[in-house]
Amino acid sequence: MAESVELPSRLAILPFRNKVLLPGAIIRIRCTSPSSVQLVEQELWQREEKGLIGILPVRDAAAATAETASVGPTLSHSAGSDTSEKSSKTPASTSSDNVKLDGKHQQEVFHWHNRGVAARALHLSRGVEKPSGRVTYIVVLEGLCRFNLHELSTRGAYYTARISPLEMTKAELEQVDQDPDFVALSRHFKATAMELISVLEQKQKTGGRTKVLLETVPVHKLADIFVASFEISFEEQLSMLDSVDLKARLSKANELVDQHLQSIRVAEKITQKVEGQLSKSQKEFLLRQQMRAIKEELGDNDDDEDDVAAIERKMQSAGMPSNIWKHAQRELRRLKKMQPQQPGYNSSHVYLELLADLPWQTGSEQLELDLKAAKERLDNDHYGLVKIKQRIIEYLAVRKLKPDARGPVLCFVGPPGVGKTSLASSIAAALGRKFVRISLGGIKDEADIRGHRRTYIGSMPGRLIDGIKRVGVCNPVMLLDEIDKTGSDVRGDPASALLEVLDPEQNKTFNDHYLNVPFDLSKVIFVATANKMQPIPPPLLDRMEVIELPGYTPEEKLRIAMQYLIPRVLDQHGLSSEFLQIPEAMVELVIQRYTREAGVRNLERNLAALARAAAVRVAEQEQTVPLSKDMHRLASPLLENRLSEGAEVEMEVIPMNENNHEISNTFSIASPLVVDEPMLEKVLGPPRFDDREAAERVAAPGISVGLVWTAFGGEVQFVEVTSMAGKGELHLTGQLGDVIKESAQIALTWVRARATDLKLAAADETNLLEDRDVHIHFPAGAVPKDGPSAGVTLVTALVSLFSQKRVRADTAMTGEMTLRGLVLPVGGIKDKILAAHRYGIKRVILPEKNLKDLVEVPAAVLGSLEILLAKRMEDVLEQAFEGGCPWKQHSKL
Repeated sequence: MAESVELPSRLAILPFRNKVLLPGAIIRIRCTSPSSVQLVEQELWQREEKGLIGILPVRDAAAATAETASVGPTLSHSAGSDTSEKSSKTPASTSSDNVKLDGKHQQEVFHWHNRGVAARALHLSRGVEKPSGRVTYIVVLEGLCRFNLHELSTRGAYYTARISPLEMTKAELEQVDQDPDFVALSRHFKATAMELISVLEQKQKTGGRTKVLLETVPVHKLADIFVASFEISFEEQLSMLDSVDLKARLSKANELVDQHLQSIRVAEKITQKVEGQLSKSQKEFLLRQQMRAIKEELGDNDDDEDDVAAIERKMQSAGMPSNIWKHAQRELRRLKKMQPQQPGYNSSHVYLELLADLPWQTGSEQLELDLKAAKERLDNDHYGLVKIKQRIIEYLAVRKLKPDARGPVLCFVGPPGVGKTSLASSIAAALGRKFVRISLGGIKDEADIRGHRRTYIGSMPGRLIDGIKRVGVCNPVMLLDEIDKTGSDVRGDPASALLEVLDPEQNKTFNDHYLNVPFDLSKVIFVATANKMQPIPPPLLDRMEVIELPGYTPEEKLRIAMQYLIPRVLDQHGLSSEFLQIPEAMVELVIQRYTREAGVRNLERNLAALARAAAVRVAEQEQTVPLSKDMHRLASPLLENRLSEGAEVEMEVIPMNENNHEISNTFSIASPLVVDEPMLEKVLGPPRFDDREAAERVAAPGISVGLVWTAFGGEVQFVEVTSMAGKGELHLTGQLGDVIKESAQIALTWVRARATDLKLAAADETNLLEDRDVHIHFPAGAVPKDGPSAGVTLVTALVSLFSQKRVRADTAMTGEMTLRGLVLPVGGIKDKILAAHRYGIKRVILPEKNLKDLVEVPAAVLGSLEILLAKRMEDVLEQAFEGGCPWKQHSKL
């Protein structure tokens, strides 16, 4: 226990950042900074007697809380001044002082308190010196008495101060002990302290030594000891340190002891309340229940309740149907009974949020449909597609006359890049409704449509409900993109789940597994897109009205490029017609030589490549931009330093009122870049396609040109046949499907059966394939091929091989054939004719029954082609060879 001690007039000062040491208290400090290490070595370690130092509270400018081990700042000083003292002007009359320490690299401002506590070292230990020379001291200090600070100085790296003690004399203490107010405060303090000790003794089974202190130590010292053991704020510690008057100090100590005792009683009350609420199954939540009870005592338990109340308010304004409202109320009552830490709380919370967020009655504002404006919008967004636009206008007209009509589900089928998705967006814009796109490509789980059941971990609603939640209305235009690319596995078939979605009689009570209540999808306008119809299951296809979008003709592509693609590409690359000009003739060359597709995506990519080449040229222009009157020079110390070192720095700030056009004009070039044929080859490379390809490939007998349909539109397919010595076998290559293999077998059988009639073999030859094999190959072997439409092409190639007559290079054909030589109709006629037109084919042989399909082909394309109709295989052979079929007159069929 601290006894009376005579203090010297000057003490070494150890700053105690954001902490206070009171008389009678014992504290352990780790000294690591150079200033504190030097103080310990010179004032404590090198002295044999117990050294005294002053502990002075100090607050840094940022009021940052430091650990007990943190010691004050290091004072920067010049070499040779370790033993010199520098006086700091520190008035003694102020309660706190500001001392500014100027170092070489930083400034630190500290607020020194004008009172401190003298301390005696009870224990001192020195750590092992590190390789860097750094030493750590651990000091155990005992507070002795208060003192006043009069003058602060530095000695080497640490501080010293001139002080005066604040301890009362013995006579003054005896006089205070006779004061009735002090006696009453002393009795109250001892009674409260004894009660506190008794409570702590019950909780911690300690307190015997504290009772001894209470009986032996004077009251004015006991107050400091008790308060030092509490966890109180820095401000309260300073207030206790400044309580020099004994009555004021005792009154402050009474207040703090009462507060500590009350906090212990509140904690006991909370514990009793929580334990009374716990059942056997809830004991694992003991600590969490205590936290909840603490919040109740502090009045800070409204977070969870406010959250639940907010959900309830949202549910009330969501406009749910009565049956769903009852279900939501049951779920909400269940949520209120649960604790936030229970496993099912979060899932119920998220579920109720979904119910509250869904637009049960909220829809887009119904605008009066303007068919003229809708037609103009479609014309502005899409070129051509006359029949498709007319069907959309008809659809909108019905909606105008009967807004609640359950119209058909439109399904746009066509190759990539022909505008299927943008057509759906245009329908939404014309109707004034929000647009949401649901991508179905590659999904194999039924839960993607119907949602997961809530019993699963990580369950979530299906894509349809999630899309409606995102868009926030119950009547959007919903695009089911790539509906032909859904798969199926053990988790279910998404296409089957879509049957309920797209059926107007069923989707008004669509049941999502996660939602588990019916949701009305009858107000949603569904539009689907697909590349081909074959993968779509027939029941699903039956629920949709299929609108086919064929590929574009070269003339349509040219118009699309000039009106839509080039302006968009220039805008995306920060260019304009002043920088880059692409003549129509060059666009035609790009279409003919670099793109052979049904859509315009590759065309846009090639145009973008030309724009990038122009952007490089514009960006490389080394032109000095003059400083306009609206621009201001930017100056800063950093720039001034850079300029003083000889660096060239010049910056201009462009004001916000400068528009992009004016800024881009600063990069003007002498003349715009006009694309020509050499630039095409330089940027896009050598031509990928050639109009003479068909003539070059059909230069020998045994080769014919067919027309096929793919998911990317129509294509030209060459068929090559050759023979070699063998055993009469048929070899097929080119990654062929079963149907096309059977077509090849039928074609070979028909040719062998009529070999004599067609003069392919002599009359005495009974076997056309005697001692030789036939090999049929479909080039582009990496591409799978299947279908019956190559029958006539295979027969023509076989006849050409056996007769050693070449097929006309300007003629392509398509059609299925039978064993009797009949030519049957096939599909995809429009796409196939467009493909022939793209390849430069002049004559096309079609089955006679496909005549009706020519109505869909643009007149400009039909005008450039000669369409030949065939009813039997002999008609095909008559048209396929130059000069007709010379063997037809010998045929007995």
